[in-house]
Amino acid sequence: MNEGILIIGAGGVGRVVVHKAVQNIDTFKKITLASRTLSKCEQLKKEVGGKIDIARVDADSVDEIVSLIKKVKPFMVLNIALPYQDLSIMEACLRTGVHYLDTANYEHPDTAKFEYKLQWAYDEKYKQKGIMGLLGCGFDPGVTNIFCAYAQKHYFDEIHYIDILDCNAGDHGYPFATNFNPEINLREVSAKGRYWENGKWIETEPLEIKQVWNYPEIGPKDSYLMYHEEMESLVKHIKGLKRIRFFMTFGESYLTHMRCLENVGMLRIDEVEVDGCKVIPLHVLKALLPDPASLGPRTIGKTNIGIVAEGLKDGKKRKIYIYNVCDHQEAYKETKAQAVSYTTGVPAMIGAKLMSEGIYKGKGVYNVEQMDPDPFMDELNKQGLPWHIKEL
Repeated sequence: MNEGILIIGAGGVGRVVVHKAVQNIDTFKKITLASRTLSKCEQLKKEVGGKIDIARVDADSVDEIVSLIKKVKPFMVLNIALPYQDLSIMEACLRTGVHYLDTANYEHPDTAKFEYKLQWAYDEKYKQKGIMGLLGCGFDPGVTNIFCAYAQKHYFDEIHYIDILDCNAGDHGYPFATNFNPEINLREVSAKGRYWENGKWIETEPLEIKQVWNYPEIGPKDSYLMYHEEMESLVKHIKGLKRIRFFMTFGESYLTHMRCLENVGMLRIDEVEVDGCKVIPLHVLKALLPDPASLGPRTIGKTNIGIVAEGLKDGKKRKIYIYNVCDHQEAYKETKAQAVSYTTGVPAMIGAKLMSEGIYKGKGVYNVEQMDPDPFMDELNKQGLPWHIKEL
């Protein structure tokens, strides 16, 4: 059997995946990291004492990825690149007969829209090729899906209501910066909200619905309803669901900056002409903002991400809260990345570990909640993301 993993993407999340994969090298045997920017790979190779191989690849080019896979001969590819590149990497895995994993669903570069449809369309082709694709194996999506599956398996006969709650109470000291790729972040936050209730999607204005949630180890925070991709798969896989919503916390400073930038057109993703040059305003903004990878050493505070599930067990009403708290500085000490990257990178490594060990296997394309949640939950406790359950 081909051994080892090929990781594509050497940003903040890629850094965490590499560090954690090296900690679990007995499982992976051989680790190769590839990125368009070879210098990032070289830096990471130094950080982990030379225990990985590195290569350059353009993740937009199916042919380049195919030739790299043929050279490296990995068991599987971990797509830690940008969501725009999901389809090119999935296609390369199909052509080479290699398993696939990612952390975020496909986004079209020219429209601020993300959905699973084009990735789910690979299901039949992956089945025929005898390979497995595991989609959305970060934290949200990823661990939040696993929490839902775990609640369904152990705590409920049917779940009626789910709220996914994502709080980042980290402080990096800048007036305005984004914790992951600014382009993805700002497109996501400025988009209209959506939630699912009684079999249909209901659209809201951006950040129109707010609730205050008291996050353990952090305290009460303003939490805003957004659309998030894991809801699209959870409505298919959680039995008896009547409503599912997603909330994320934002500070006043972040929201004020974002609204000002949006009002002056800096979040536009179409070209405008400036002094005879064509530029995309959001790309200019991205170049001006601090690189999310540089936030690690200066970010203090914690994240808290979890789910509240409500439903029936043995005919009685039940409500539980499953969550993880991650400390930015602890994450940085271990992997030289802040908690937002850590909470995405660790689950990606866990998914790859469970696939490499043959615990997660199948033919076709799956979302993580279709897998047995128990081994994943065990690994979270071992790999640095311990979880807690409260009866509410």
